[in-house]
Amino acid sequence: MPKRTDIHKVLVIGSGPIVIGQAAEFDYAGTQACLALREEGYEVVLINSNPATIMTDTDIADKVYMEPLNLEYVARIIRHERPDAILPSLGGQTGLNLAVQLAKKGVLQECDVEILGTSFKSIERAEDRELFKELCQGLGEPVLPSEIAETLEDGLRAAAEIGYPVVLRPAFTLGGTGGGFADDEEECRVMLKNALALSPVHQVLVEKSIKGYKEVEYEVMRDANDTAITICNMENIDPVGIHTGDSVVVAPSQTLTNKEYQMLRDSALKIIRELKIEGGCNVQFALDPHSFQYYLIEVNPRVSRSSALASKASGYPIARVSAKIAVGMHLDEIPIANTPASFEPTLDYVVTKIARFPFDKFADANNTLNTQMKATGEVMSVGRTMEESLLKAVRSLEIGVCHLYMKKFDTYSQEELLDYIHTGTDDRLYAIAQLIRLRCDLNRIYNATKIDMWFLEKFKNIVDFEAVLRANPRDEQTLRDAKKMGVSDKYIGQLWGMTEAEVFNLRKSIKLFPVYKMIDTCASEFDSYVPYFYSTYEEENESVVSDKKKIVVLGSGPIRIGQGVEFDYSTVHAIWSIRDAGYEAIIINNNPETVSTDYTTSDKLYFEPLTVEDVMNVIELEQPMGIVVSLGGQTAINLAPPLHALGVPIIGTDVAAIDRAENRDSFEKVMEKLGIPQPKGLAVTDIEEGVRVAASIGYPVLVRPSFVLGGRAMQIVANEESLRHYLQTAVEINTDQPVLVDKYIMGKELEVDAICDGTDVFIPGIMEHVERTGVHSGDSISIYPTFSVSQAVKDKIIDYTVKLGTAIGIVGLYNIQFIADSNDDVYVIEVNPRSSRTVPFLSKATSVPMAHIATQVILGHSLKEQGITEVYPTEKKRWYVKAPAFSFSKLKGMDTYLSPEMKSTGEAIGYDKSLTRALYKALQSSGLHVSNYGTVLVTIADQDKPTALPLIRRFYDLGFNIEATEGTAKYLKDHGIRTRVRQKLTEDDSDEILMALRQGHIAYVINTIEINHGDSHSDGSEIRRAAVENNVTMFTSLDTVKVLLDVLEEITLGVSTIDAE
Repeated sequence: MPKRTDIHKVLVIGSGPIVIGQAAEFDYAGTQACLALREEGYEVVLINSNPATIMTDTDIADKVYMEPLNLEYVARIIRHERPDAILPSLGGQTGLNLAVQLAKKGVLQECDVEILGTSFKSIERAEDRELFKELCQGLGEPVLPSEIAETLEDGLRAAAEIGYPVVLRPAFTLGGTGGGFADDEEECRVMLKNALALSPVHQVLVEKSIKGYKEVEYEVMRDANDTAITICNMENIDPVGIHTGDSVVVAPSQTLTNKEYQMLRDSALKIIRELKIEGGCNVQFALDPHSFQYYLIEVNPRVSRSSALASKASGYPIARVSAKIAVGMHLDEIPIANTPASFEPTLDYVVTKIARFPFDKFADANNTLNTQMKATGEVMSVGRTMEESLLKAVRSLEIGVCHLYMKKFDTYSQEELLDYIHTGTDDRLYAIAQLIRLRCDLNRIYNATKIDMWFLEKFKNIVDFEAVLRANPRDEQTLRDAKKMGVSDKYIGQLWGMTEAEVFNLRKSIKLFPVYKMIDTCASEFDSYVPYFYSTYEEENESVVSDKKKIVVLGSGPIRIGQGVEFDYSTVHAIWSIRDAGYEAIIINNNPETVSTDYTTSDKLYFEPLTVEDVMNVIELEQPMGIVVSLGGQTAINLAPPLHALGVPIIGTDVAAIDRAENRDSFEKVMEKLGIPQPKGLAVTDIEEGVRVAASIGYPVLVRPSFVLGGRAMQIVANEESLRHYLQTAVEINTDQPVLVDKYIMGKELEVDAICDGTDVFIPGIMEHVERTGVHSGDSISIYPTFSVSQAVKDKIIDYTVKLGTAIGIVGLYNIQFIADSNDDVYVIEVNPRSSRTVPFLSKATSVPMAHIATQVILGHSLKEQGITEVYPTEKKRWYVKAPAFSFSKLKGMDTYLSPEMKSTGEAIGYDKSLTRALYKALQSSGLHVSNYGTVLVTIADQDKPTALPLIRRFYDLGFNIEATEGTAKYLKDHGIRTRVRQKLTEDDSDEILMALRQGHIAYVINTIEINHGDSHSDGSEIRRAAVENNVTMFTSLDTVKVLLDVLEEITLGVSTIDAE
């Protein structure tokens, strides 16, 4: 059936800000869908509140609304736009839940809007546990024994009947929030309370635990004509019990027998036919390794995280095809490359996905893995063998590991390691490798982990080969064997006493380079050329090198805190811009969740690790005229010096300029020459020197390692004791890794993103942060245009930005952060010689395509040639607010206190003619629960009490109850505010506060700490943790509270007697 002609306008719902469990894969799917619908001639209206992604760019949809994703706003947009249909299955759980609400509230019926794709009835049958169970029993498909509980007593009774261990799954939560395993009644009681509280419908599923089964997923596709195919099946190396988003995943499955493969495939197809799914769908199975017994774990009736992986692994564009099926097309009418979409892809290679975790930033957070997702991003790699694929994935992660080896485990004994691998952790793979080095019997490893013997054998092959490498230094045949297995130049260098560059040159001398194979969905059975490649050490090269002028753009690798999808936004814009200018655009990246790794974005895509070796291999083959490093975040910038040393032409900001901005000494020289003030400070290389410097500058000081992204290991310390503690524990300090000690200046923080072409500078806008210095810029609420600083401050900022851009020698984008103190003096905190995380937000707020202009500058077109003549354009009339989104509830044990160390995973935007309304929308979009009544719990450090008093009085005047711990309560009462005293946790040994938080009476917690105590085991951290676990809104900065009050006063109508003044 050809596409429908009775529909003209389609509304697509996005997935909102990035949180753990719902990341960039939905932006990738949504972008693909919008483009596919426009390709078929439909008008597309998009609603998504995430400014960081390319999806919300005005190039992707006909109309883009970046309003909060809740019922009220979406309904208003539907009434205003009157779309013919709505496509909800591409915005993750957020999109689906919204569509369900719109249907139940009758908005869709009222506005005559049809739902495209899978029907609601089907979605309900797949999402609702009871209906799903009935469906499976009707089909004779095995499901786990389980019961739904709505109260604590029910839950405990169900668990006793089913028999421990059990697994708890709250209904309608994302990424498994609140779920987990309970081994006995005591554990079950604690977890059930939390799970019932987190589920929006107060339902928890209690089911039998099948830890240790194999977890296998099938990505399947069906159209309205009942044609159903499997795109690809995937197997988790980690058995059931670890969320599939956190597991190491291999595609296609490696350990299933043909019988098992067909049995699960038949089951998956039977289910989606019965559910009448239209589009892509993901089916998860648990398979008993010792028999043919299997259970259906769940069916996701929407595009999911696994679909992004399956798309990239097979070259089959799942979201694009799903969107076309939704408007009535059939699989055999949709062309892909040169086969119709009804052909099942075949893979003649092995794909490995490894998750990227945030534990390197949060040393306190608990790094054990369970059914709740904790990863922020992932890498994917492709190889001809399991070993090659795994080793390429490991070195793509950027966690300081270049092989199946982690220094951390050198000191562990065999028994300690066996104990360590018993539970899943983010680094279990390396612990297993270390056990194999210690000659531990594989059966013992299998019993501890239940990881299939086949995978353990592969790990053993890698470890066994290390001895061969050690024994034959500089031997040509050994080197060839090592490269075939996927061992990195860096690791070979470590064993042979050579540098990475020396190993590269040794390979060059014997012409040992990889060939590039194509990923084309049909194992090259048909003659199709898809410009999507992976490297392997074989004979035949399938990547055809053209004679056009080429430019290589380096991507930003896996998404992590501090380096998110914002960098992919700039990368994609640059590629479009390079193609427009008539060059061939080549991208190297390894993140399966992003738009830049879609092979239709660039002229050529190399899916490779971002290491010197892998980038050099591509350059050796392609011989580009230039390579762009300033758009891939710190990942790409860090590659610039070693690539430059190997003679690679870097275009845009060159290595010398990067060094002038990033190297402390060179930067200070530039600043002194220009006469621009910066906070006093020095780089120190040992602990005693650090203590001396701090004493001479005067406390409080800000300490951090040089060369960091997202403020890793950054702290404000107020006395010598804290400083020593920091230097001993938080960082490895030595001559190669100096630590910076700076005077901490209290003031307003501002930042700019600007473009310099070597002579002229263009500054689209200045952003001001709500929180004062001391909160990382990525975690603060940022507002454009500025709202409280004087014109004098702005003039200084513009002047300094112009001077710095030209003096450092920036060509392209750069970002500068400033502090303005109470005397209107402006200091420069830092200059980042690259595209920054605020570029997408500022581009969208100012309507200036910054990444495009910067790319043209890099290609040699000056700002004047592009028609840009003024330094600072007229500011917009509306207000634009960027608010951070956090994923604290996903990471147990992590302190939520906002500090110079970045903690947010995503961002949301709000805009309006009035500032308070823009703030209100931004806060709503970021997932903050804004309520204008209830109780405020206050515990405030002495130094903040005078500042906090007027704020708390405003809460009191709005009608809130005020509760506080003893010291704060006394202070408030003395100043005439009625306050209820709550007992302290440790001193009074009372859990009164924690109980109040659990019961849900408290709307907000305001908690600030004495600068001198940064202790994470204090009362404050307990309260903060309880607030997060019970979904209570938490503030640790009084500046944010002030903003919230402005918003509350705007949205709350006051009451008063008739004769009041």
